[in-house]
Amino acid sequence: MNILILKLILSPLIIGSASLAGRKWGHAVSGWLIGLPMTSGPIMFFLALNHPASFVMTSALGTLSGGFPLVAFCLVYAWMSKRFRWLASTAGSLLAYFALVVLMQGVSVSIVPLYVMDILAILVGIRLMPEPGVLPVGDSKPGRWDIPARIVIGTSFILLLTGSASLLGARLTGLLATIPLYTIILTVFAHRSQGFAGAVNVLRGLLFGLFAFASFFLALGFFLARADLYWAFALAAVTALLVQGGSLLILRQKKPGAISPAS
Repeated sequence: MNILILKLILSPLIIGSASLAGRKWGHAVSGWLIGLPMTSGPIMFFLALNHPASFVMTSALGTLSGGFPLVAFCLVYAWMSKRFRWLASTAGSLLAYFALVVLMQGVSVSIVPLYVMDILAILVGIRLMPEPGVLPVGDSKPGRWDIPARIVIGTSFILLLTGSASLLGARLTGLLATIPLYTIILTVFAHRSQGFAGAVNVLRGLLFGLFAFASFFLALGFFLARADLYWAFALAAVTALLVQGGSLLILRQKKPGAISPAS
């Protein structure tokens, strides 16, 4: 019961705070911000409270493997959004995502080579992203339902996945922790309000944010075997935030206009 209460308090707090920050600074920063493990990180923490370290480590490897499906999702949605509307783009990108999830379910690589492969995949993804062009001028503020909907969806997903982890198994739980719930919400909103350019800005921002995602799980895998549980997660979070700060500097240089405050 104490763990359930912790989930119900921490999950909305993390999700809501990050969503408010993303709303303030625009689509590209929203995408960059959700590159942080805001769902997968809490999922790993709650798994660690209920499962042995070996289970958590296998799940962390699974989540790190989920970086490849996320890159595929971004690329497929971005290129499809040049010609198709949000519904077709979402369907196509989710198909690519789950195809890679199935593929990665059978791939077993140790954490350091997997991290290097993840980083290379992210770099390739950034390179292959289409240029967004100029954003259309107009009011693109989300509705009042936006942040409450994210909190409800995200918290429900965390409760569902952590509750069914024993049934799904460690690796599949880790892989499914990367399901791009917030990415879909943000990208579809940007696509509908600002077209192809808005969607690409979110997805490009996410790709830059994935450096922190990968670094969090590399650090977590390292510290879980060497430190207390709470210290391991704290140090992994610090690592992710440091990497995230560096990726923001790069994103500013690449797309200076993409990080201005949202109108």
